[in-house]
Amino acid sequence: MKKKILIIDDDQDILDLTEFLLQEIGYKVVASLTANILDDVLQVNPDLILLDDWLESTSGHQLCKVLKTEQATKHIPVVIFSASTGLEKIAKDCFADDYINKPFDINYLQDVIADLLQSTSKASLNQ
Repeated sequence: MKKKILIIDDDQDILDLTEFLLQEIGYKVVASLTANILDDVLQVNPDLILLDDWLESTSGHQLCKVLKTEQATKHIPVVIFSASTGLEKIAKDCFADDYINKPFDINYLQDVIADLLQSTSKASLNQ
């Protein structure tokens, strides 16, 4: 079964590109320009979330904190991706599972996602 990734980014070009790239390597992708995060996550039930830090109405790191503190969503890996400086600290402070700097290397993006999904699958098997 294909793993499902939710991408949230307010830049339509980046959203389209990332969605295309991830679909090409075999993921089911749901892309969103908005950040109605809890509703989106609960409706989509993704295996991983790729979350831009700079969103029109809020910040990705604030949304990540909400996701990581809610019982229903804290298990879902979140990758913050952004051109923000200090992204490593931002990701750590909001409990993100990883981060990717923009512009990103396609192979690195693929590796980060694959590693997190594999770790999550192993963790769920051990429970």
